Amino acid sequence: MKLIFSLLSLYFILTGSLLADTKQAETGSVGATISKNLTEELRKGKEKVQTICSACHGLDGVAASGGNSVIIPNLTAQHKDYLIAKLKDYKSGKVNHPQMTLIAQMLTDDEIEYVSEWYSRIKIRIFDPNLILAKPSN
Repeated sequence: MKLIFSLLSLYFILTGSLLADTKQAETGSVGATISKNLTEELRKGKEKVQTICSACHGLDGVAASGGNSVIIPNLTAQHKDYLIAKLKDYKSGKVNHPQMTLIAQMLTDDEIEYVSEWYSRIKIRIFDPNLILAKPSN
C-alpha cells in the first residue's frame, strides 16, 4: 500500500510539474535565464528541475505549494554542498520521506550535482520595505 501511495504521489508530482512549468511560462516568471547562456551544468540542472523538482519547489526554488514551510521547503540560494548532502541522504535512505526518497533514487549522482548547482546559484534580493515605500512615486 505504501508503494502504491508513493507511486501515485510521484505521478502527480511529475504531471503537476508540467502544468506548473506551463503556468510559469505564461506569467513570464520563467525566461530570465536563456539556456544558451548557461554553463552545461546549469543547463542540465535547469532541465532536471523543470521535469522533476519544480512541481513542489518551483523553478526558482520557491515552494510552489505548502508555502514557506518545512513541509515543502524553499531551496532558493541554499548552499550547493548542503543540497547535495540532503539529496544523497534521501537517495541512500538515511533520511526517509515518501516522495523525496523515491525522487532522489531516480537521480544519478551527476544529476544531483546539476540540480544542486541550479538551486544554489539563484540569487535573492533583500530590501527594506520602509525605504522602498517611503520614496515618492513619479
